[in-house]
Formats: sequence, C-alpha cells, structure tokens
Amino acid sequence: METSEDSQTGGRGGRSSAAGNATDKALNLLDAAAAPGYPHRLGEIAAAAGVPKASAHRILQNLVATSYLATDGAGSYSPGPRLRALAARVTQGCAEDQVMRAELEVLSRRTGLTAQTGVRTGDSITLLVKVAGPNPVQESSRVGQQLPPHTTAIGKCVLAAMADDELTAFVERVGLEARTENSIPDLAALRVELATVRERGFALDEEENEFGVRCLAAPVRDARGRVVGGVGLATITFLESREALLDRKDLLLTTAEALHGLLG
Repeated sequence: METSEDSQTGGRGGRSSAAGNATDKALNLLDAAAAPGYPHRLGEIAAAAGVPKASAHRILQNLVATSYLATDGAGSYSPGPRLRALAARVTQGCAEDQVMRAELEVLSRRTGLTAQTGVRTGDSITLLVKVAGPNPVQESSRVGQQLPPHTTAIGKCVLAAMADDELTAFVERVGLEARTENSIPDLAALRVELATVRERGFALDEEENEFGVRCLAAPVRDARGRVVGGVGLATITFLESREALLDRKDLLLTTAEALHGLLG
C-alpha cells in the first residue's frame, strides 16, 4: 500500500509518484545501493534514488530477500550475491565489451592518452571502460564511478543531445554543483557551451571536474541513433596542451563511430 509520503500522484490515480513507478523505484534504489563507496545507509540510498524513506526501506528489504542486495543489519546496504553474479554474467565474454575495450586500447595506443567510455545512468555519467595511457601521472577516474554530466566532456555530449525542455528539467532536478572553479555556473552558460558542442561534434572539459585534468569527448549513439554516452581522452594539463589534445580529435571521432550501437 502506498503511504501518504509516497503518493504525490498529481492525478495519476495513485499508480506512481514523483520517483516513478514501482519498477523505477526498485531500479533507482538498486543503482544507488551499488554505487561506489558501499555499504550505504538507508537515508543516503533513498536520497540518491529520489524515493521516500518509507518506500525505500520496504523495497530494499525485498531486494535483500531476493539476494540482489545484502545488509549488515544496522541499516547499511551493499551488492548481494545475486547482483554480483548478474554483473559477472553480463560482462564475462560479452562481445560488445570486448570490442569496446579493443577500440579503446587502439585509441590509447595511438594517442598516448587515457581512453574511456561512459554512459548515462539516470542523472549521472557512469564510466564503463578505461584504458590508462602510459604516463605515470594519471587522472583519478575509475570504472563504475558516477560523475555529474555538466562537468565532464562525456556528460556534455549527452546533455547536448537533450531537447531544451529536457535540459531545463534536468538542471531544475539536479542542479549545477561546482566541482572546481571552472565548472559551468548556471543554465544560461550551459546552453552556450552545449550549442558549441553540437556545432563542433565534440566536447571539452577544461579542468571543470578535476583540477589539472583536461578531457576531450565525442558522443556515442545506440542502435537507434540516440546519444547514450561518449568516448573520451583524458590528459594531465601540465603534460599536454589543449592544442595537442585537440589534434587527436579525428582519432577520437573515428573511435566514437566504431562504438556505434555497442552501448545499447
């Protein structure tokens, strides 16, 4: 039964809330509970998923009962054995993942830089594959990490493909938290930046997510032609100039085309 806390139906007959239907809530909670840094507390998971705590607790208990999540009995949750097994089945021997990694290895070898792919997961960008470059100094990103779209080159590729009303709703929902002093400060500035991304066909992160790190990214489309993520090159600013990074643009765009359809 939905509680008054959950309802927020807005004339939808009590079938869903602002957090989505039952399936949306369960998937968002599963995603939040499995985010890097687990175990996570109930309140943290509920807030990240946008689900009221009463519903979140009930759904999380069901996920524990079915072994998708595990709990320490003190209100914290982490991936359970069934979710770990599912992840292994998805990634082990997956032809798409093998092709993706092979393309990134070629890109990294030809550019001498770190190559990575990321995909939109809800309101974040999740890094899927990373091939580190040969330089001993590396940026801090890691596979599975979730990053804000507005501060990352891959994320800007995703945002640039949104209709304006969808972009406005995204900013109203998530905000534009500054990661560095170079982060885009407001919606007006973001619109200008995304117009440039659409015109060029690629995006730049100029130390907007991490000081000392510059990234170049191109959009990656699913089988239906929708932008669902991107492929990027990352470099340390004191080792590589902006112009030198941009010189790798054509290689990056070629890789993005090779990844078409591999993210869905």
